[in-house]
Amino acid sequence: MGVVAVSGVNLEGDGQADRRAHGGPDKAVYAYAAEDERWWSEELGVEVGPASFGENLTTAGLDLNDAVVGERWQVSGVLLQVTQPRIPCYKLGIRMGDDEFPVRFAAARRPGVYLRILQEGTLQAGDEIDVVERPAHGFRAVDVANIYYGNHRRAADLLDVAELAPSWHTWASGVLGRPDHGRSAICAPRGGTGA
Repeated sequence: MGVVAVSGVNLEGDGQADRRAHGGPDKAVYAYAAEDERWWSEELGVEVGPASFGENLTTAGLDLNDAVVGERWQVSGVLLQVTQPRIPCYKLGIRMGDDEFPVRFAAARRPGVYLRILQEGTLQAGDEIDVVERPAHGFRAVDVANIYYGNHRRAADLLDVAELAPSWHTWASGVLGRPDHGRSAICAPRGGTGA
């Protein structure tokens, strides 16, 4: 594939038509781990390879399920920051040829991570990813997904994570304002947490 420019709100050649729900600065890059793709290959009984989940960055040797919201990745000259997990919508079901797949993806708790671009540059296959900063709060992207999918009692914890995409703070505030703490659907609220 060669060298790819990383700038603005996406990777070169990877535009998003509707940035109200997809893309934008807090979802400029979607990373999914090769290890999780192998897990899905075994789970589904079919080969699942790079970009199967719509990711534009496939990682290897980095446990994305342990990625802390706000941690920074240096990749060649590019600096990226983890902002949130992926919360799948119906479009993942279309991509996978299974309307129920978003439910299965959510239940697997292998969401991958969205990243914002802090320093523009270029990437290419084989570049090493160095985690150069990890916030002390230790709040992982998968923890956000766990709260979203059912542990709403911890929604207040999201408000303390400054590096988290602002749409999650809005969501948490809304959940906390409801006496029943609301109920989740598979698609995330508008404004930047869906995929």
